[in-house]
Amino acid sequence: MDDGHMHGMGGMVPTPPSTNGTTMTMMMHHKMMMHMTFFWGKDADILFNNWPGGKSGMYVLALVFVFVMAVLVELLSHTRFIKPGSNHVVSGLIKTLLHVLRVGLAYLVMLALMSFNGGVFLVAVLGHALGFFVSTVAFNKPPQNEGFDLPPISC
Repeated sequence: MDDGHMHGMGGMVPTPPSTNGTTMTMMMHHKMMMHMTFFWGKDADILFNNWPGGKSGMYVLALVFVFVMAVLVELLSHTRFIKPGSNHVVSGLIKTLLHVLRVGLAYLVMLALMSFNGGVFLVAVLGHALGFFVSTVAFNKPPQNEGFDLPPISC
């Protein structure tokens, strides 16, 4: 049903007019199509246009990249970098930089998840789980009264 109106999510991108028939119209529509449900496979754009580009090796690299970012978000959230009694101005600057880094990484993980690729979703969740485990459970640190440098992430 193509009456010029967008119906549902399939009509997100209007089809541009074409002078060389339906082939050009279909090609433009396919290139601009975006998944709105989870799917499996290496043919996904993750963070950048045409990356990983359908290549298996680049897809694995993209998954490793998302995994590492998720681990880093958790490590930054549950690790102390500033010693008690440090200069307040310097510790404030360090906390600000850590916060910017953590939020930036968390947003990049979120944007990667917006590819709706099942593999990206799994590695993001596993990365957060491993990062949490390593930073809180694996080293079995004694609890400190001061807490962590950064407050927990709130959704």
